Amino acid sequence: MKTKDEERMVTPGEILGKASEMRPGRGAYAVAETGDVYASLTGRLSWLPPRPDSPDQRPIVEITGHKAHGVVPEPGSIVIARVKKVMAKMASADIMCVDEKSVREKFTGIIRQQDVRATEIDKVDIHSSFRAGDIVRASVLSLGDARAYYLSTAKNELGVVSAAESTTGATMIPISWTEMQCPLSGQIEPRKVAKV
Repeated sequence: MKTKDEERMVTPGEILGKASEMRPGRGAYAVAETGDVYASLTGRLSWLPPRPDSPDQRPIVEITGHKAHGVVPEPGSIVIARVKKVMAKMASADIMCVDEKSVREKFTGIIRQQDVRATEIDKVDIHSSFRAGDIVRASVLSLGDARAYYLSTAKNELGVVSAAESTTGATMIPISWTEMQCPLSGQIEPRKVAKV
């Protein structure tokens, strides 16, 4: 087990060791393909002993930010994000809030086609679910890769919570779980709407 004397400063993307020897905690993540654990924050590396009752006795590696930092997305967190780009199989979004607290750092999320809804996954059309500029409520699935968190909107309460109509810019009103309507023009646009 590592000691406190071995604490050091690390930067995002820096390899901390093998996942077979440690578990990633706050500010760290594991990549299954390589089996490596990486830092996701700039800060001081520290080691926590595993809980005595835990079947996994690997030490936990954590990164404490070098300055006071805000909340960090973790698997299971509910986030509010702004969709910035919609592609054929996924949408990327900037995470603005984590569990109702605004973030100080920039975090990117990816909503993959298979994570948009829980049913009829093969029929999901990303372009009919999200548009650039939409505000979505999503759940963090995992830390993803070094560039983005994987997000899911596959529950009724998750999805688009606010959208602007493409021509008038007016805030649209949800009329079903798959459509939103502009109050000015009457234009209806498809979305994966969150049940609020």
